[in-house]
Amino acid sequence: GGTEDNPTYAQVSAGTTGHTEAVRVLFDPTVISYDRLLDVYWKNTDPTTPNRQFCDVGSQYRPAIFYHDANQKKLAEASKVDLQQSKLFSENIITEITAASAFWVAEEYHQNYYIKNPIRYKYYRFGCGRDHRLKQLWRDEQ
Repeated sequence: GGTEDNPTYAQVSAGTTGHTEAVRVLFDPTVISYDRLLDVYWKNTDPTTPNRQFCDVGSQYRPAIFYHDANQKKLAEASKVDLQQSKLFSENIITEITAASAFWVAEEYHQNYYIKNPIRYKYYRFGCGRDHRLKQLWRDEQ
């Protein structure tokens, strides 16, 4: 999504472009299934809160799954229905399932940020309450 071609990470994270901050996952389906990737995705997000992921707030942080073909769409939608029907959450699952469009790669300094800046990343993750919230959301599911 979004309105800017080739936006910078700073523009996207500022919430002025309409883009979603996302991770592109390239995978070999003979090694890991799309269903397994969906399971990993769900358990690393808060699928119940619109326009937010932990302490990051704004539409650029809305939970979303971007699919590339009809089969991925079908599987993503089914996984969302299954999650909602599991009654694990009292809130609705609001994660968008949307066709993928242009993906703009963040600048090199932001690639593998957790590796390049491990102390800063750990502080951010702890300060945001990410692990605490994930444990609260997913209880024994992780």
